[in-house]
Amino acid sequence: MQLNLTGRHVEITDSLRDYVNTKFAKLERHFDHINNVHVILDVEKLSQKAEATLHVNGGELFASTEHQDMYAAIDSLIDKLDRQVIKHKEKLARH
Repeated sequence: MQLNLTGRHVEITDSLRDYVNTKFAKLERHFDHINNVHVILDVEKLSQKAEATLHVNGGELFASTEHQDMYAAIDSLIDKLDRQVIKHKEKLARH
C-alpha cells in the first residue's frame, strides 16, 4: 500500500507521519487490496481537518472529518474508513 500524506497549512512532523502510518496499517489488516491512499491534513483556524481517498480493487473510498485536535480527527477518519472498507469487502464477497 502506497501512502501519500499532504499537509495544508500544517507541517507534517515525523510523529504525525508515524501516527498516520500506524493507523492505516490497521486498515490494511482488514482489507489487503488497498492499492493507494492519499491523506490530506488541513488546518483551518480552530478546526483540524483530515480527509483520505483510498484506491481499492473494485472502487474508490473517501472520508472526511473535522475536530479540534488533529490526532482525534485522524482517529475519526480511520473509524469511518474502517466501516467503509468492511462494507466494500462484504460487497465484493457477494459477487
